[in-house]
Amino acid sequence: MRLLKVGCAALNQTPLDWEGNRDRIVAVLECAHTEGVQVLCLPELVISGYGCEDLFLSPDVQRTALEVLDELLPYTKGLVVGFGLPLYVNNDCYDAVALVANGVLHGFALKQFLARDGLYYETRWFRAWPAGEQASVRIGAKEFPVGDLVFQLVNDEGKSCALGFEICEDAWSASRPGSRLAARGAQIVLNPSASHFAFDRFNIRKRFVLEGSRAFGVAYLYANLLGNEAGRVIYDGSCFIASGGQLAAQGERFGFGDHTFTTATVDLDLSIVSRQRSADASVLEGVPSPNTTRVPAIVQVPAPWQLAKAKSSNAPIPAWESAAEIRFEEFARAQALGLFDYIRKSSSRGAVVSLSGGADSSVVVCLLRLMVELSESALGFEAMKQRLGNWTELAASADIPAAMKALLMTVYQSTENSSEITRDAALKVAEAVGSMHVEWSVQDSVSTYRAIAEKALGSALTWEKDDVALQNIQARARSPGVWLLANVRQALLLSTSNRSEVAVGYATMDGDTAGGLAPLGGIDKAFIRRWLEWLCVSGLEGFAPIPALKVVTEQSPTAELRPPGAKQTDEADLMPYEVLNLIELGLVQRGYSPSEILENLKQEQGNKYSSEDLQIWVDRFCTLFSRNQWKRERYAPSFHMDGYNLDPRSYYRFPILSGGFVREKARLRRAGPTKGC
Repeated sequence: MRLLKVGCAALNQTPLDWEGNRDRIVAVLECAHTEGVQVLCLPELVISGYGCEDLFLSPDVQRTALEVLDELLPYTKGLVVGFGLPLYVNNDCYDAVALVANGVLHGFALKQFLARDGLYYETRWFRAWPAGEQASVRIGAKEFPVGDLVFQLVNDEGKSCALGFEICEDAWSASRPGSRLAARGAQIVLNPSASHFAFDRFNIRKRFVLEGSRAFGVAYLYANLLGNEAGRVIYDGSCFIASGGQLAAQGERFGFGDHTFTTATVDLDLSIVSRQRSADASVLEGVPSPNTTRVPAIVQVPAPWQLAKAKSSNAPIPAWESAAEIRFEEFARAQALGLFDYIRKSSSRGAVVSLSGGADSSVVVCLLRLMVELSESALGFEAMKQRLGNWTELAASADIPAAMKALLMTVYQSTENSSEITRDAALKVAEAVGSMHVEWSVQDSVSTYRAIAEKALGSALTWEKDDVALQNIQARARSPGVWLLANVRQALLLSTSNRSEVAVGYATMDGDTAGGLAPLGGIDKAFIRRWLEWLCVSGLEGFAPIPALKVVTEQSPTAELRPPGAKQTDEADLMPYEVLNLIELGLVQRGYSPSEILENLKQEQGNKYSSEDLQIWVDRFCTLFSRNQWKRERYAPSFHMDGYNLDPRSYYRFPILSGGFVREKARLRRAGPTKGC
């Protein structure tokens, strides 16, 4: 039996924050020493940050990353650890992991499969390293091996094991490097990852970790990034340690600290009996194979009784991870962490929200309340304040209600078309979350702008012929005031647009789209409504629900921009949100044509809606989607939540000018006349 204490750390890093990233890594290395860990897995590109984007193409970024790597070496005595960083080899940039053992750099493993779908554009910055190939790179006066490497670890007693890397996307590939690493003698595989949060991805990661450990017969260590690293993507901080197909340890998700730390003890001899050894099994006896980099004299392997006394740092798996409402829980926790990091990393002093009394703005302010409750529960009140910046107003707060007043200002902005229902709803939601709430009317501004336009045009504006323009000016008149509040408070103005509105442009540019961040831009309206109902009645595991939300959930969504007699609702203007989501899913994620979308809708929704209505809605969606791409180019950054989103800067690119699906919509109409848009 050869027991080894191993660890994984999830870190909350920031691109190009060289000193901050280094110091957070040092803190983790100190944890490893304290815990008696000998082999440590860190996230992908942990030194530079994963989200450096086009600055990966700057040679200075590599030079600085290597400087930081050198600064980390003294902290690795008695440890084997991989540090992720960009590395230039023969003038091409690679996603690399530097293997450091006992204070000495021994070489670089390079990523073989690059993520290039969905959110990822790795092929823009990196080259994929060919399987089975090795080379060398000169750093200073020394040559180091690079490429598809297996590192042999030999302790002071002459016992050895071998270690290799699958770097994030490598493990998602059908031809995983892990199988080849195992054939070359690897008994430990480390997976440094930067795998974004989205619904259902957590269990997929866990499955490939377990399957990798079973199929390859290895101890498998997986460490993901944590938090909102670069603005649009949230990382849940997943860490797994598995051996022989069994989960040895699982780390905490959605932590609010700089890092989480997960450890386990693994038996390296299990790998010998769990798989057929390959032809170069001599690696295990300490004889390097041609594809092996030898790492001499690293760490002593303690006796089993020593390991048994080691203090466990692993958090218990929370009940909410197996709850039926896990998507609701994940949404709340991911959004809360994303907002927490965005506010503190942007040096914002809290947030300002235009609270309309409707679902979207109510969700945003509830998420800010949950941000405070979850972070306070995780960190403690004083540590939460310090991490958020602890500016004067926040520093003076002594409890959560006072902190909410410092962190969040909400404003209800009425016009002559606003109702007492939404005004009352906004007030009750503001009271429930504890924001500093104000009300004012923008009707004078709307009337002034209308009079100016009528004078310039020489004619009156009417609802019969100027409907959209008269709606839009009300939304735009609300923008300057909330921007002013945000500027005065040095706070982050949050836009409340959701993905369903983004798809069809059902939001006023420079009006309700105003803001520096749109937290809901990556999630659909139907989900938002269900989540709000859940928060009203059930709420997060361990936290109280918010019953005051009933005043919102009982309303039909409405922009309230037409005169009250029009009885305006969002779904009457557009279509049922459940149908809109299915059309959007078919077009964006599945690549269906409008005709194929219609056929699928008839099968899925034909018992609820007529074929004529479904045809009208597909036609309307395609028209509005192509017409409003320019708006999607200008929306504030949003958080990725679902399997896809519409942000052209991070996921779905569509031409600003296009044919507008004219030919495709003609096919829809061949079955009969349509009412169009």
